[in-house]
Amino acid sequence: MSKLGKTNAEFQLIEEGDKILVGLSGGKDSLTMIHAMKEQQRRAPFEFEFLAVTISYGMGENYDALHAHCEEHDIAHITVDTKVYDLAKDKIRKNSSFCSFFSRMRRGYLYTAAQDNACNKVALGHHLDDAAESFFMNFIYNGQMRSLAPKYKAENGLIVIRPLIQMRERQLRAFVDDNEISAIGDEACPAMRFDVKMPHARADMKIKLAKMEKEFPQLFTSLNAAFKNISQESFFDKEKFSL
Repeated sequence: MSKLGKTNAEFQLIEEGDKILVGLSGGKDSLTMIHAMKEQQRRAPFEFEFLAVTISYGMGENYDALHAHCEEHDIAHITVDTKVYDLAKDKIRKNSSFCSFFSRMRRGYLYTAAQDNACNKVALGHHLDDAAESFFMNFIYNGQMRSLAPKYKAENGLIVIRPLIQMRERQLRAFVDDNEISAIGDEACPAMRFDVKMPHARADMKIKLAKMEKEFPQLFTSLNAAFKNISQESFFDKEKFSL
């Protein structure tokens, strides 16, 4: 909660009068986020609302246990039913990438749900490990210096926030384990039902970063600092030369 509070103060993520849609997949990251935001409601010197929203792909998923968990902890929760799984059968070809398709469709439904429920912000459960992996993947595979912003405005005007962006993945895993919260894992991934090539880049990057961190224990502390200390004029972008 200390880290969440500092991140919120640093980037003004959650503010007075906000109504925030929180994407709840049922995994460890989003489960930690809804509980952290519930506690933030209790502690914050201002008022805000949040609504947990789960996107169903139309694969016959059963989110009764997840809904019951939210009810037990007085967290407002709805499930949005979609036909994304059936749509993907026509859109995704054998050995093609599927992650970007499902991610894009899920994000679109979250945005629509936010607008339908009068939410002005959408909260996603990305953490520092996600930001680091995204940075190095963009760097190596796309030739781009890009990561995950703590806060940005979507094209439709919604503000997207990442309250957990300065936390480590292991902290979120520890939260659900220590509190014996049942988290949904890879069994809910639609890809498990497709004859497609499983993505490996992020998994490989996770392994590479773990090796780097073992050799350089302050790696993620330095990355977190570096993401806020960008010397644009020192790179090869002529538009940024300070001349």
